[in-house]
Amino acid sequence: VQLQASGGGLVQAGGSLRLSCAASGFTSVYYAIGWFRQAPGREREWVSGISSRDGTTAYAESVRGRFTISRDNAKTTVYLQMNNLKPEDTAVYYCAYYENFDRELVLLASQYKYAYWGQGTQVTVSS
Repeated sequence: VQLQASGGGLVQAGGSLRLSCAASGFTSVYYAIGWFRQAPGREREWVSGISSRDGTTAYAESVRGRFTISRDNAKTTVYLQMNNLKPEDTAVYYCAYYENFDRELVLLASQYKYAYWGQGTQVTVSS
């Protein structure tokens, strides 16, 4: 499985960015793609996830209502639309692949469920 994250950049507070995660080489029919982020000096945290089975989505409380995860029809690219960005959103954002994901949305937040990770893209929000 290969994952390529892109779309990061520098934006002012209140602005928007759209991240993309191009994925290939899937090893299972049902899987999930998750977005995580890691700020300097902080642990990696889950941001959002989407199921391949039915497109069900989930969000961390800190981004709900501001971020939207989606996928293209071919299911090869997952997007993270980030609106109303805040300085605390500054981090390296990673997409990751969760093999054999069923329906338990709560498991999307567990980074240990993800076997494959992209290289990360930097998002910097200035105040």
